[in-house]
Amino acid sequence: MTVDPNAATQGFPSPQPDHRQPGAARYLIPALVAAAVAVALGVYGKVHDPAGTAFNLAGFSSTGAVKSWLATVAVFFALVQLTSALMMYGKLPGPSWSGTLHRWSGRAAFLVAVPVAVHCLYALGYQTYETRVFWHSLLGCFFFGAFSAKMLLLRSERLPDWLLPIVGGLVFAALTILWLTSALWFFRTFGVTT
Repeated sequence: MTVDPNAATQGFPSPQPDHRQPGAARYLIPALVAAAVAVALGVYGKVHDPAGTAFNLAGFSSTGAVKSWLATVAVFFALVQLTSALMMYGKLPGPSWSGTLHRWSGRAAFLVAVPVAVHCLYALGYQTYETRVFWHSLLGCFFFGAFSAKMLLLRSERLPDWLLPIVGGLVFAALTILWLTSALWFFRTFGVTT
């Protein structure tokens, strides 16, 4: 059996798997999951009656201090992620274990960010009473949606080289703005206390 080299251009799939084009579902499913996560968090935060507090840790003066310090730790790990990603993509020199550093710093950032998000959603809800709070609420939902999309895209094969850095950059940017609209605001308003 002979294979016409122009078969792929005539509307027929190529018999060789390496020449298959990624389907739109490869990008659509992570985008839909991201939107669903973001909307679900926003809806829950809006319809849930805020409890006022969700947790407090010994040694901290308030839940605001706990959240601010945990968010600061999350941003620190996100900066490690950014640096290690630049090493992985050859933009910065780095060790052979920069990929491992990238994965573990991402896990640490996520694990530290989850209690902050739980507190925000459960204790405060989705608020819009001032511009800073509105953007914080919106970007908090966006962050977890974009993070979900990134995790799904990591499992996909043959992605365009630019896609993961863009999605990772969105996750990093959202977390940074979340920190600016919460932890930095808290430290500037109440002082750097524990």
